[in-house]
Parts: sequence; C-alpha cells; structure tokens
Amino acid sequence: MAEQNIQHQIDVLNKKLDLILEEIVAQKQSRESMEDLVSDLSVIGKDAFRHTVNQLDKAGIDFDSEALAGVLLKAARNLGNINELLETFESAHDFIKDVTPIAHQLGLDAINRMAEFERKGYIDFIRELGRAGDNIVSHFSAEDVKDLADNIVSILETVKLITQPEMMRAVNNAITVYGSIEMDKFEEYSLWKAFREMRSPEMKKGMGFMINFLKNLAKQQELQQSLNKNNTHTQKIN
Repeated sequence: MAEQNIQHQIDVLNKKLDLILEEIVAQKQSRESMEDLVSDLSVIGKDAFRHTVNQLDKAGIDFDSEALAGVLLKAARNLGNINELLETFESAHDFIKDVTPIAHQLGLDAINRMAEFERKGYIDFIRELGRAGDNIVSHFSAEDVKDLADNIVSILETVKLITQPEMMRAVNNAITVYGSIEMDKFEEYSLWKAFREMRSPEMKKGMGFMINFLKNLAKQQELQQSLNKNNTHTQKIN
C-alpha cells in the first residue's frame, strides 16, 4: 500500500515536471521567436532607413535625425492628445454617418415642399408681388412716401371708421342700389314731375339726409380748421 502511494506521488511529480519542461520549452521557443522577429525587424528597419535616406538624398532633402528624434519625442509626450484627436475624428465620422440620412431626407422634404408651393401658385404669387412692388417704387417718389408716412395715422383712422359695421352696411347698400340701376333705362323727368317727386316720402328722407350730411360736414371742416390753427399757433410759440 505504501509502495502504491509512493508510486502515485512519483507519477504526479513526473507530470508536473513534464508540464514545467513544456513551459520552459515554450518560453524558449517564444524567446527565440521574439529574437528572430527583433532581428528581422532590425534588418528591415535598417534597410528601410537606408532606402529612405537614399531617396531623400536623391530628392535633395537634408535629413535631420535630431529633428526626427524631436518629433518622435513630442509624439510620445502627446500620445494622450493624439488619442483624443483620433477619438474626436471617430466621433465626427459617426456623427456624419448618422446625420447624412437625416440631411438627405430634409433636402428631399424641402424639394417636395417647394414643388408643392409652385403647384399651388405661391411662387407665381410672390413673383407678381415683386413686380407690383417694382411698379409702386417706379410710380411713387420718395416725397410721396414721406407724405404717406406723415399722414399714415389719418389714413388708418379713416380706414378704421370705414370698416365699422354701420359704415360697411351703408356702403354695401349703396353698392347694391347702384348695381340695380339700369344706366341705359333712366326715366326722363320734367321740372314739374321732379317737383312732384320731391314731395314723396322717399325724396323727403333723401333730402333730409343730404342736408344733415352737408351741415355736419361743414361743422367738421370748421372744427378741423380750428384745430389746425391752434396747432400752428402752438408751434410758433414753442
């Protein structure tokens, strides 16, 4: 029994020794491979360096080994910055890859929208607005525009009054009446017939309207003239 245990331990030791020997052999082979690689790289590097020097000499370029060493040292000191720069380039490249389809789709949408605007007539409308603007500029002088600016408040006040519901109804009624009149079928009136028509209720209301309108218009003109005189007097005092 003791002999079997000893033999077992010996077998275990032999296996471990075999593993150690295999590891030593593997390390030796790896070291030899590395030495061969270094030797080959050294030969290749020397050949490449010699070839580079020859090419630079043929090209008439002075090779400064100290400058090259300085560049290599700077590159070694700035490996972190170079790595960040490469990461930035990678991020920019990924961003461009992501944005390109979106930009392409936006371009297609813009083209389709412009085609839709042209189909609906917006482009022609804007073009005609430009032509209308040219006509306005060519027809009116700078003095006309100045007068417009000076009187824009009065113009807007007039537009405001005209667009009141009562005024709009009155204008609409006047247009309706005017449109219903047949210009080529007016009835001829003698002085006597016209005098009799003036006694009708409609004519009386019409004359009353005209008289009141003219009276109020005269009052408004007098009031406006008075305001203008007061403003002129105030400006002279100032």
